Amino acid sequence: MNGKTLEWLGVATAIAYSMLVALNIGAEFLGFLLLLISAFLIGYWAYLGKHKGILFLQFFYASAGLIGMFRWY
Repeated sequence: MNGKTLEWLGVATAIAYSMLVALNIGAEFLGFLLLLISAFLIGYWAYLGKHKGILFLQFFYASAGLIGMFRWY
C-alpha cells in the first residue's frame, strides 16, 4: 500500500467511526473498531513519512478505540 492509500483509507475509516458513534444507532462497537483500524492506517502512514506528532496522536486514538470496544462489548 502506498502512502496516499494509507492516508485516505485512514481518513475514511475515521469518518465512518465518527458517524456511527454520533448517529447512536447501536453500532458503537463497529465504530470503535473502525477507529482502531484508522489509527493503525494513519499511524503507519505517519511512521513512513516521519510525522512524529501525528504518529503520537494515533497511539491515543488506538487506545481510545480499544477502550471503546471493551466498554461497549
